[in-house]
Amino acid sequence: MFLNSLHNSSSSLLCGCCFSFMQLLAVFILVFPCYGTRTSQASCNQLDRNSLLSIYNGVSTSSPLNWSVSIDCCSWEGVSCAYNGRVSRLWLNSRGLEGKISISITNLSHLRQLSLAHNQLSGHLPERLFLSLNRLEMIDLSYNSLSGQLQASGDHLPVFIKTVDLSSNNFEGIVHSLFLQPARNLISFNVSNNSFYGQLPSVICNFSASIILLDFSLNHFNGSIPFGFGTCSNLRVLRAGFNSIMGSLPGNFFDLSTLQEISFPGNKISGPLSNGIVNLTSLKVLELYANELIGPIPHEVGKLSNLEYLLLHMNYLNGTLPLSLMNCTRLTKLNFGVNSLSGELSGIDFSNFLRLRTIDLGTNLFNGSFPLSIASCPSLTAIRLSTNQLTGEIQPEIQSLQSLSFFSIANNSLTNITGAIRILSGCKNLGVLLLSKNFRHESLSNEGNLVGSDGFPNLMVLALGRCQLNGKIPIWLAKLGKLEVLDLSENAFTGPIPNWLGVLPNLFYLDLSNNLLSGQLSAQVLGLPRLVRKQMADEVHYSYIELSLFVKPYNLSSLQYNKLSSLPPAIYLNGNHLSGNIPVEIGQLKFIHNLDLSDNQLSGIIPDSISYLTNLERLNLSENQFSGEIPSSLKNLHFLSSFSVANNNLQGPIPTGGQFDTFSDASFLGNPGLCGQPLGRPCTDLRKTTAALSPADKESLETKVIFWLTFGIGFGISFSVSFVTVGLSSRMFPPGSCCRRIFYQL
Repeated sequence: MFLNSLHNSSSSLLCGCCFSFMQLLAVFILVFPCYGTRTSQASCNQLDRNSLLSIYNGVSTSSPLNWSVSIDCCSWEGVSCAYNGRVSRLWLNSRGLEGKISISITNLSHLRQLSLAHNQLSGHLPERLFLSLNRLEMIDLSYNSLSGQLQASGDHLPVFIKTVDLSSNNFEGIVHSLFLQPARNLISFNVSNNSFYGQLPSVICNFSASIILLDFSLNHFNGSIPFGFGTCSNLRVLRAGFNSIMGSLPGNFFDLSTLQEISFPGNKISGPLSNGIVNLTSLKVLELYANELIGPIPHEVGKLSNLEYLLLHMNYLNGTLPLSLMNCTRLTKLNFGVNSLSGELSGIDFSNFLRLRTIDLGTNLFNGSFPLSIASCPSLTAIRLSTNQLTGEIQPEIQSLQSLSFFSIANNSLTNITGAIRILSGCKNLGVLLLSKNFRHESLSNEGNLVGSDGFPNLMVLALGRCQLNGKIPIWLAKLGKLEVLDLSENAFTGPIPNWLGVLPNLFYLDLSNNLLSGQLSAQVLGLPRLVRKQMADEVHYSYIELSLFVKPYNLSSLQYNKLSSLPPAIYLNGNHLSGNIPVEIGQLKFIHNLDLSDNQLSGIIPDSISYLTNLERLNLSENQFSGEIPSSLKNLHFLSSFSVANNNLQGPIPTGGQFDTFSDASFLGNPGLCGQPLGRPCTDLRKTTAALSPADKESLETKVIFWLTFGIGFGISFSVSFVTVGLSSRMFPPGSCCRRIFYQL
């Protein structure tokens, strides 16, 4: 069942949207002054030239730098010199450099700007790097694989440093006050996405009164938020998301009139959201989602009229939406999802939100009908109101949202599925439509003209699971040429699976599980082009969707999908009344990852052609009427992490080797004729367990027993080796860890 989508937690963290363009330009001019380039009167300093060559010789790159020994080094790519011929700027970001930073870099004593960002550099920083480069004003080593601790060998930041970016590396340890103390001109300090720990170093505010930006996100900082940050009188951006920070926001935070962004998502911040927050009238970004906040949203939140991002989802907030919120007319992203907020949404006037692009109020206790004033927000691209207590019908006004591409209102109590489909098909830009757990026990119209020829022209995801809809799978679905994901699970659809499903050109995820479908599994249904041909498989939609999709029920921290290309290609037909054999054409689904045919009435042998599905990770054939042996070729499915043929009529030895050595007895129970190590049933005892078989079947099985005994010793040795090796993978992919693909709208 296709459940709910949640907020893309990383997008707001990375966007850094708190500065306007003019502010950024002003900071850039302040931080990176123009140093006059070298004149013809002074050539490159020989020591600097030799040091640069040593640096270059210590790394490798697929695209060599334009550093010719016949040219003055001040003219080399990425190098600038001052009037005296000393190197003042080294700018080699995004050049594919691999290796370590040479100690020779410390000879560039006149260096003011250093950027080696976005490379593959590794190892520790050279000893006393910052002490040696004591004229540095800017350093950017972000997005490498550098490691070690700061303040090694008594090193510390130089006094002139203004910008430090060490983000997205492997640095660890504590950010020492001695490392920060001399940097009294520091403006921006970013150590996000490393492994630093200890308390947040608020002491930095005591050393530099000029601090504008501090980013400690994605580390292992703990403890409470220090009061020291309240002394950063010029601070505009403070980020420390995704650490282990506890407690509440310090009271002196609310005196920082310059503060434009507070970003502390993914921590353990608790208590009520103080009313003092409304004093931060310059605030543009407030991100406190995925914490432990309680109580109501401050009723004067409307004083924050400059807010653009207000993200308080995944907390324990209660009460109603403050009416003053409607004064925050600059909001572009509003997310209060996964709280305990209540009230009647239709009584809220959203029409002032002319800039609003995303609104998420899902998983709360809101009631009433769909709030029609949302349709007055002309910039909206994504709406999620799922898992509330909304009633009534979808109204035609929603068609005015011509930019709407994501709409989720699943798990409510809406009615009139036919009207909803007819209206929503007019939203021409709609790409994701999640309506699951509504319209209970209604009939889904099978009229071909329900959706016109131009209806749903961009729809990629349609979820109508767990509605208990009845009737046939509607023919109008065949018109959805861009459909990639279809979830009709847990309904009451009858009849055969229509063959036209197998020719939908973009469909790669099909869930028809737990219906009343009957008939044979046709070869046409197993011909989905996206799962058959590599060229088609590579064309899955790669762009990001507005709100994330989650696949694991009630677990908001795992299996988050921010783009459709991350979804596992899958077919789920379990829990129906399908009969007959599995067509051998199943072997053409070479790009499928998950296949579930369990709990049907399928019979015959398990086709050997399943072994062609070399990308298969999960295969469930349990609760059917299969007979014969488990094909030994299935052991060649090296990515198979979950497998079950339980409760069939299979017989003979269980294959050994490969992933089969990791599966527990639960994968094979309910097959009296099976033997082998997982069941603790030696194949030599086969006669006792197959007394009810026909004489011909007994003779066939006895022949196989002799064969296995003859080669038992050889296989035993290889089994022991492979069991140790492959057994490690079972820790990574334990049986049962596959989890159902059911998507609940959270």
